Amino acid sequence: MRNLLPILLLLIVVSGYAQNKVADVKVQGNERTKTNFIKKIVRLKAGMELDSTLLEEDVYRLKRLPSVSHAYFQVFPAMEEGNYNVFYGIEENFTLIPFANVYTSNNDEFAFRLGLQEFNLFGNNVTLGGFYQLDVFNSYGAHLRAPYLFSSKIGLAISYQDLRTQEPVFLDSGTADYRYNNKSFEVLGLFEVNFRNRFEFGVNFFTENYDYLFGETDPNVPQDLEVDKYLMKLIYNYDGIDYYYQYLAGFKSTLNLQYVHSTSGMLPEFIIGFNDFTYFVRVGQRGNWANRLRLGLSSNIDTPFAPFAVDNNLNIRGVGNIIDRGTGAIVLNTEYRHTLIDKDWFVLQSNVFIDGGTWRNPGGDFSDFSDDQNIRIYPGIGVRFIHKRIFNAIFRIDYGHGITNMGAKGIVFGIGQYF
Repeated sequence: MRNLLPILLLLIVVSGYAQNKVADVKVQGNERTKTNFIKKIVRLKAGMELDSTLLEEDVYRLKRLPSVSHAYFQVFPAMEEGNYNVFYGIEENFTLIPFANVYTSNNDEFAFRLGLQEFNLFGNNVTLGGFYQLDVFNSYGAHLRAPYLFSSKIGLAISYQDLRTQEPVFLDSGTADYRYNNKSFEVLGLFEVNFRNRFEFGVNFFTENYDYLFGETDPNVPQDLEVDKYLMKLIYNYDGIDYYYQYLAGFKSTLNLQYVHSTSGMLPEFIIGFNDFTYFVRVGQRGNWANRLRLGLSSNIDTPFAPFAVDNNLNIRGVGNIIDRGTGAIVLNTEYRHTLIDKDWFVLQSNVFIDGGTWRNPGGDFSDFSDDQNIRIYPGIGVRFIHKRIFNAIFRIDYGHGITNMGAKGIVFGIGQYF
């Protein structure tokens, strides 16, 4: 509350000068982030009326930038009577960040993804990154994301991936393992309606290749398959989260709709849609209750290559590497995060969670969601090591233990919060 008091006093002062003009907009505290970029994306401009609502929105927008750990504003009288100078204060993040995802399970599986990302390329909050992954086989990828490339509202994202993994394929007679290869190139247009609502839309061209390794076989399922596809994608993101360092409060929703066209009847075209709802509540001074609900459906095709996977790094911590697939998914992740140590730059955070989910079988019906063979519930504990001056510098370790049918257990490592 002590930190909010100066801002509340400023809002009261600004509201009293509602008919006064902005003489100049200045930026302070930024070193790597360009001043012209900050002035480009804030809405309050010189010559406009002093507006407390715009000041709040601008600070909110600045806090969401990867290069900014914290932002605030100050208002001072200018030389000319009735005019005011507005200062936006910036506390910057370090933005050249390595990232990693590592996991194990009770089946002695081991996989990892290592990468490096710069989130403030050229001082304009452009993200450039790449990764290497070992998940039985080698994979790599690279991406560029420039949300304000063309204007304060319009940007572009492009990416390339060459993914190779060992994937289980679930047949009527049992499980087969295939070497799966996906080479893809994606282009997305980015459009910001306002500081809470954003759209992404574009196309992804990719080739999928399945090569049989071992396990059960089925005369109706090929042992070698290569298919060219394209995917049309629309993403709508509503972000109503209030950010204060590691603490979050509010609601966020991300809707992802895709149409996938295929050149093969074995992997037919389909439609997929899913929505992630996240909700955060501050609990006292050091607690944070975090929740994520995913609801997803796709075309209900009876295929062993169904799109929704049950996986350590996607939805259920400790479950293992793609243990099942489905054409529908309901997943709820809920966790309580508590700050144990909070210093100037370092935070140690504990974590208690429950991950639960259920899936619709390929070609099945909605009653599959209540089938105990499809339900997975994994409680667990974890710890977070957080650097407050480095963007997304959250090293997490989680241990999940299944308490439902065929429950496994495992440790999941990663960079960034799980959700």
